[in-house]
Amino acid sequence: MAFGTKNQNMTKLTLRALEPEDIDAIYRWENDPRVWVSGVAHQPFSRDALQRYILESSTLDIYAARQLRLMAVDEKGCAVGCVDLFDFDPFHRRAGVGILVDAALRRQGYGKAMLEAVELFAKEHLNMHQLYCDIAEDNEHSINLFSHCGYQHCGTRHSWVWNGDRWLDALIFQKIIEN
Repeated sequence: MAFGTKNQNMTKLTLRALEPEDIDAIYRWENDPRVWVSGVAHQPFSRDALQRYILESSTLDIYAARQLRLMAVDEKGCAVGCVDLFDFDPFHRRAGVGILVDAALRRQGYGKAMLEAVELFAKEHLNMHQLYCDIAEDNEHSINLFSHCGYQHCGTRHSWVWNGDRWLDALIFQKIIEN
């Protein structure tokens, strides 16, 4: 499966299933402690564990696993980041969304293109009604990205995220993607 979008200011971006050759990028991203505060993992992963995850993900169905990870690749096929759909609820037609853009490629429009592509995929292929996310209050870049892409701040989880020094609020954003 590949699903793409064309951002007017950048090259084409495609979302696709994980492939074994993605191991180096996933290993680098999953073992970067700077992104742990934004996710649920808080420890390093072995290359072997990630290789098994990639192989197992090819047989998982989003309806059974309730989650899906997609790689975002540029028109040359180079990985620029990944998108996660999680807490997938087909009855209420909603899912959480998370994105990671490779640190060397941030602020180049990839985050916006990834959100546009996953929204289109979720709407057209999964019949989703809405997507949501939680963002730590100090993550200004993500807050600006999701706000700019039409996500509305709809709530706050107080003292929700421990960043190693202090508790941070998590801002809840959601977007209705179905007309």
